[in-house]
Amino acid sequence: MRDIISSLDFSKEDFLTIFSLADEIEKGKRLKLQEEKVVATAFFEPSTRTHLSFTTAALRLGAKTMGFSSTEGISEAKGENFADTIRMLENYSDCIIIRHKFDGAAKFASEISNKPIINAGDGKHEHPTQTLIDIYTVYKSFGSPDNLTYGILGDLKYARTVNSLLRGLTRFKPRFVYLISPEPLKARKEILSELNYPYKEINSPSEVISEIDVLYVTRIQKERFPDEMEYEKVKESYTVDENLVNQMKKDSIILHPLPRVNEIDRRIDSKPQAKYFYQASLGVPVRMSLLYKILSGEW
Repeated sequence: MRDIISSLDFSKEDFLTIFSLADEIEKGKRLKLQEEKVVATAFFEPSTRTHLSFTTAALRLGAKTMGFSSTEGISEAKGENFADTIRMLENYSDCIIIRHKFDGAAKFASEISNKPIINAGDGKHEHPTQTLIDIYTVYKSFGSPDNLTYGILGDLKYARTVNSLLRGLTRFKPRFVYLISPEPLKARKEILSELNYPYKEINSPSEVISEIDVLYVTRIQKERFPDEMEYEKVKESYTVDENLVNQMKKDSIILHPLPRVNEIDRRIDSKPQAKYFYQASLGVPVRMSLLYKILSGEW
């Protein structure tokens, strides 16, 4: 059974297979695993949506869940190393879903465990299942992720959701991608070197907002900055407000992986372009599809 560490672990066919099954689930298809399975959620870093949606997805498939959502109360707090914790979880479960503050933690776990590892976010590296949800939301809104103009706004240096989305879009054919960020938070060179579609780095969303079909907004994440002074300089670089949204196409959409702080004005929530809560609602059917494929042995 396969590990999911990066959005590059999905082919275009994989994306579309997950989307098709998620569509069926949304229409009422009941999926149940033939054998009882146990899913371990190893969240060494706090999470709300990802943890709860994975747990809900597993339960709806008939799997049992076990695990933790912080390092408090587990043996790591006593000094047990990460590798030993993974070895113990491997003994107790059929699949391990990991979130960790360190880049590469999920990859390291996959090298230790013989059970499938799903990366639920590792440091500033990647968050591949969020990209499944992001691109599925685009697919639901437009019928295809292809031939659209994307604007990705905010923290493009430390945001793992951005890294996964930029890589995930290599499986499709975006018309153009605008990378919009303050200078200190530009996308990392190693990510840009992998892209196979046209893009441009800019500082202001207002100059291109009327062209954009999908505006993907990320918060500037204080917890990822090695230097708090660096965070203070850029923390309120952008706010998506009514003035900006009024310049957007009527059928364009605004996405956000959540949680948000002040980067999207609350008054935008009622606008037809605001799709971020709808996007979050798709987490369960998408993660049900993924878990079913992995735990049933189809992948």
